[in-house]
Amino acid sequence: MARETTYLELSQDGGGAHKFYEVTVDGTAVSVRYGRIGADGQLQSSSFPTAEKARAAAAKKIGEKVRKGYAPAVAGARAARAVSRRQVTSAPSTARAVAPVLWRFRTGSSAFGIHVDEDRCWVGNQAGDVYTLSHEGEVLARYSLPDGVKCLVADEFWIYAGCDDGTVYDLSSKVPFGAYDIAADVDIFWLDIHEGVLSVSDRNGGLTVIDHEDEFQWSRRSPGSNAWMVRADERAVYHGHSQGVTAYAADGGAQLWHTPTDGSVLFGWQEDHTVYAATGRHTVQRLAKGTGAVEASYRCDAAVYACATSPDGRHVFAADYASSVYCFDADGRRLWKLGTGGGSALSMQYLDERLYLVTTDGSLICMDASEAAILAAQRGSVPTAVDVKSAAALPVFTPAASAAAVATVSVSAAPADGVVVECVQQGGRMRVQVVSGGFEPSWNVQFPRGIREPGARYVVDGLHAASGGFYRVRGEIRRLV
Repeated sequence: MARETTYLELSQDGGGAHKFYEVTVDGTAVSVRYGRIGADGQLQSSSFPTAEKARAAAAKKIGEKVRKGYAPAVAGARAARAVSRRQVTSAPSTARAVAPVLWRFRTGSSAFGIHVDEDRCWVGNQAGDVYTLSHEGEVLARYSLPDGVKCLVADEFWIYAGCDDGTVYDLSSKVPFGAYDIAADVDIFWLDIHEGVLSVSDRNGGLTVIDHEDEFQWSRRSPGSNAWMVRADERAVYHGHSQGVTAYAADGGAQLWHTPTDGSVLFGWQEDHTVYAATGRHTVQRLAKGTGAVEASYRCDAAVYACATSPDGRHVFAADYASSVYCFDADGRRLWKLGTGGGSALSMQYLDERLYLVTTDGSLICMDASEAAILAAQRGSVPTAVDVKSAAALPVFTPAASAAAVATVSVSAAPADGVVVECVQQGGRMRVQVVSGGFEPSWNVQFPRGIREPGARYVVDGLHAASGGFYRVRGEIRRLV
């Protein structure tokens, strides 16, 4: 039986859908490739008892897409839609003193993504590179992703990178995999994740919420556009855009409040009871999560690109387009302003009296934010910043493009310390559940969609119970044959 391929596209004017769907039948095997036009997309494969059943399954998939508006097309004839990249400018700092920078790592491209935890620092840039470093500036590893990194977010021990190719990658194992596939008509601007539930804000002012199984939950359209802020907790999702901040109930059932801000929201931060909105009119505003009331304002000298706080909210930090970084007390009194010495900070985090910045020149900067170091810097005494270099033999990890690439090691029997999971069909959906004893059998496993096949079993090094009632994979994924 000859190999048969059907290629369909759905492209809408005005920034709507722009995606493809390709079905290939090869004997008893059916593969489906789908995604944004111009990208490689995601790949799923299935096998059937006979060639006739394979063709019937393929025809059903094609028919479903045609009814949704897809039409036959020629692959490569229609160009990919341009991805929105944040247009930022950077000017020299007007501060009289330079920040006490301990070390600087240059990634080679403008950087937005940052995450800092007790173990290491993460930075992601618009070239698709994600690096991990120790807190002393040693480069530990590099991930090479297919497109620019918009942001990095963490959920418990798991790290995710939202990319311009529309995929959110799990970077928690040696081999990154696509944990969430964002709809082709959603132009990712920012992400947040809470207990496995992903919130996505986009160029058009939309908010899309997806669960740990990569299944759509709900969406809303806020009154503004260019939504560069989304923060989530167990009570609500806080959405910042050109018209202010809008809070929605966590289940999407209602708008809780809307607060106009002093200028378009360019960045957001949250603490337990408050959210912080950095705006284009030189201000960071602190809003009460319960009511949306503005509790305090922090005034800078230029448009604010990023903000963060110390854990107790005692200090508020901000960075503007003029390559300056600020510190305020909780009530809004400016304590200091210093130059970054490395471009304008596009994201930032604070940890243990250190402020970590990622900048327009692609640097990850670690500055000493202790009181003593800041006082010394204001007097003109700063340490000599270490210029961090990557090791020549730095390990580079890339996402798996197919089932074979993910399941790099096949085993005939599950190792004693491994956990066996199985793909099962439930209500028209392919789920992954635990076979090994000692786990809750009704919980699903967050697992790469591209390698889910009916009846397929895999061995993973470990599973972690997430507070949302599902399991996350720890370690390598291997096909059990």
